[in-house]
Amino acid sequence: MARTINLSLLLFFISCIPNLTTSYSLSTKSRWIVDEKGQRVKLACVNWPAHLQPAVAEGLNKQPLDFISKKIVSMGFNCVRLTWPLDLMTNETLALKITVKQSFESLNLFDDVLGIQTHNPKILNLPIFNAFQEVVTNLGKNGLMVILDNHLTYPGWCCSDNDLDAFFGYPNFDPVVWAKGLSKMATLFRNVSNVIGMSLRNEPRGTRDYPDLWFRFMPKGAEAVHAANPEVLVILSGIDFDTNLSFLRDRFFNVSFTDKLVFEQHWYSFSDGGDTWVKHNSNDICAKIIEKVTHNGGFLLDRGFPLILSEFGTDERGVDISGNRYMNCLVAWAAEKDLDWAVWALTGDYYLRTGTKHMVETYGVLDATWKNVRNSTYLQKLSGIQHPFRGPGLQDKKLIFHPHTGLCVTNNYAGNVPTLRLEQCTRSESSTFNSKEGVLWINNMCIETPNVAGEKVKLGVGTKCTKLGQISATKMHLSFKTNMGVLLCLDVDEGDNSIVANPCKCLTKDASCDPASQWFKVL
Repeated sequence: MARTINLSLLLFFISCIPNLTTSYSLSTKSRWIVDEKGQRVKLACVNWPAHLQPAVAEGLNKQPLDFISKKIVSMGFNCVRLTWPLDLMTNETLALKITVKQSFESLNLFDDVLGIQTHNPKILNLPIFNAFQEVVTNLGKNGLMVILDNHLTYPGWCCSDNDLDAFFGYPNFDPVVWAKGLSKMATLFRNVSNVIGMSLRNEPRGTRDYPDLWFRFMPKGAEAVHAANPEVLVILSGIDFDTNLSFLRDRFFNVSFTDKLVFEQHWYSFSDGGDTWVKHNSNDICAKIIEKVTHNGGFLLDRGFPLILSEFGTDERGVDISGNRYMNCLVAWAAEKDLDWAVWALTGDYYLRTGTKHMVETYGVLDATWKNVRNSTYLQKLSGIQHPFRGPGLQDKKLIFHPHTGLCVTNNYAGNVPTLRLEQCTRSESSTFNSKEGVLWINNMCIETPNVAGEKVKLGVGTKCTKLGQISATKMHLSFKTNMGVLLCLDVDEGDNSIVANPCKCLTKDASCDPASQWFKVL
């Protein structure tokens, strides 16, 4: 039976947490997360695992904590979803009596002890929980918000259907102990202003992930957190590895508070089964999967509740065709809905994962040195959804988004005749596209398409405006017919990021090609 931390230890923990000067008090306003002034705050987070066997945030053997925090900021993230095992709150031996050094030595990770001694000597002899506090504090000093995510019960890797802590009532998932652990964690960080949310449990799953059990216990966890720390957002996951919240369509979740309630959903390429993205045409399967994701969780946005896409990502080595195609689809949907999100993961490598030392995380935005970006193209794609497009207190900015690059369409005055090119979305001109009229306007000029494939798309003053159609199942191909009746689509010249017209490709059925360069999402 798990032991709970006594009151004296709880008070000791609280006394060790410094007050931060910056206020991040957030709440909800319909589907948006907002600050104290009612202005939208978009969460663009990265997951930083601290739930594996050492129970210490990964990477502290490779780089100083402050370096990692600053690297997160430099990559454009404003938030960290920091994972933790429930045992950290229910086992005082792990939390207070085992030091970082002792934890690593017990796992024969002696080289990591030397690495932490070199890069983060301050935490080496701290108890595990105090080291966790140091991470949160340093993130706050660097202006980063934190979501505390209860990832599992005991330190280790997650997740599979047959885990003993997969769902409420499983041998290692006592709902009463869980709620008490959440309450303690919420209390400990009550005065830490950059802790803006708590995710109650990562990926509920298994043969018993019944909605009835979810409705029975999830409200108790939510109320426990809110009672202990009324300032934090309370973030609830669904079932089926947090891919499914559809049970909320007909039976809603009742708690005593409303303006702190947020839901979360996960979506990976493998969530859709095997080689789905390779076996089907990208337009066809993207439209189908988005319909499924919307049915399972996205519908909550239309019902006035914030939804965080709190885990997604793919192999950043570029070798996973399914993952690459899925990411283009996901980023397009995330931009269209202007979602809050947390990508998996920050991790360059792990101290110890499923018995393997220093396993590389191919989904990680940092490489195994924890110093360099693993894939700058991947990070560029994410940068396109890091900033808000709309929401309370913000002026709506209508854009044409290119999910493959994470850039937006804007004008290009470099030549004698204005043309179009891709640019950072924050620096792009607003655009207007009426799907019925089919005319795309940018800075009071409309596009004039060429009659020959491969030529650049021009901007004119309105006498020769081209009517564009949104074709394919995704409606992301912007097409037109030449004077000779040839169907062309807007495309991107990879050489200079200019917008050109090319024969439409991969519109339907054909699974062998990738239409991503011709995908443009109207926002």
